[in-house]
Amino acid sequence: MNLLTPAKVREGLEEVREGRAFALGLPLTFPGGSSLNPNRLPPVHRPNLRHGLPNANCVLESLSPGSSDVMNDDLVVLHTQYSTQWDALVHVGSLFDADGDGESEPVYYNGYRAGVDVVGPSNPADCGIPGPDGTTTVDLGPVGIGTLAAHPVQGRAVMIDLAHHFGTAHRVVSYEDIDAVLHADGVDVRPGDIVTVHTGFAQRIVSMAGDPDPAVLHAYGAVLDGRDPALLEWITDSGIAAIAADNYAVELYPAHPAGSPTSILPLHEHCLFKLGVHLGELWYLTELAAALRAAQRTSFLLTAPPLNLPGASGSPLNPIATI
Repeated sequence: MNLLTPAKVREGLEEVREGRAFALGLPLTFPGGSSLNPNRLPPVHRPNLRHGLPNANCVLESLSPGSSDVMNDDLVVLHTQYSTQWDALVHVGSLFDADGDGESEPVYYNGYRAGVDVVGPSNPADCGIPGPDGTTTVDLGPVGIGTLAAHPVQGRAVMIDLAHHFGTAHRVVSYEDIDAVLHADGVDVRPGDIVTVHTGFAQRIVSMAGDPDPAVLHAYGAVLDGRDPALLEWITDSGIAAIAADNYAVELYPAHPAGSPTSILPLHEHCLFKLGVHLGELWYLTELAAALRAAQRTSFLLTAPPLNLPGASGSPLNPIATI
C-alpha cells in the first residue's frame, strides 16, 4: 500500500468520468450463519445499558423528568473477517528460518516475530467471545490492520472479470487464464494498482439472503491457483498494491497438495508474508463489473480504508468504486 502515492491517487481520480459510485461492501451480517467458516460467527448486535435500563427505545423522561427524548445506543461483537474485509499482513505468516540457524520460527512480513511483536494468549479461556468482564487479550502489532488504516487507501483499480469469461462453475484459475482475460478485455495493470477479481460468488451469497448453502458455495465460481508459480511471479513483477476478490479466500482453499512443509494458502503466504500485498475477500463486485463492461472500461477510482482498529488481523469495510 506504500505504492498509493499522491501520483497514484491522481491516476485514480483520472478514471472518474461519469461520477457514478458503487458500494462494494456486503452487509456485515452476510454471508450468514457459520457454515462457510465455523471459526467466524455473525455479528452479535445488542443495546447497551443506560443507568441499568435497556438502551433501546429508552424514554429519558424516567431518568430525566421533563425530557422528551427517546434514545438508542448499542454495541456489536464483531468477527473482523466475517464479511467484506481486508486481511492485515499479520493474518498469515510462516514458519521460516529467519535467523539462519536451521530452526524455523513463526515470522510475519518484514521479520516481525510471534510472541515479541505479535502478542496473543495461549489459554483458550482468553479467546473467543468474552463474558461481561472480558478484556482485550491480543495485540497483533505493527503488521495489524491499524498500520494500513493510518495510510489512506485510495487509488487506481482495475477489474479482472472472471465470471464474464468463465462463468460461475467452479474453476481453478491459472496465470494463463488471467493473461487471456487481460488481453481479451484490454486490462492495463500498472504498478500500484489495486486488482479486483469478479467471480460472482458474492452475488450468489446475496441471493441466498443470509441462509447460505455451503454445498453450493464451496463449488461456486473461480478461485486463483496459489500453486501456480507463473501466477505468483506475475503478482510480484506487476508491482500491484493489493488484490481484492468477491469470493471467500481469493485462492483455492485448501490448495492442491504439495510436498511438506508447504502452505495450505500459498497465495496468501506469497502476498501477505513475502510481498506485503494486502488481500481483500468477499467484496461485492457484480454491479460494478456490469457497469464497467457496459462502458467498455476496466479501471476506476477505489476508496477502501479499513477500520482503524490497532493490532487486529483484519477489518470489515465498505469500499467505494467511482467510475
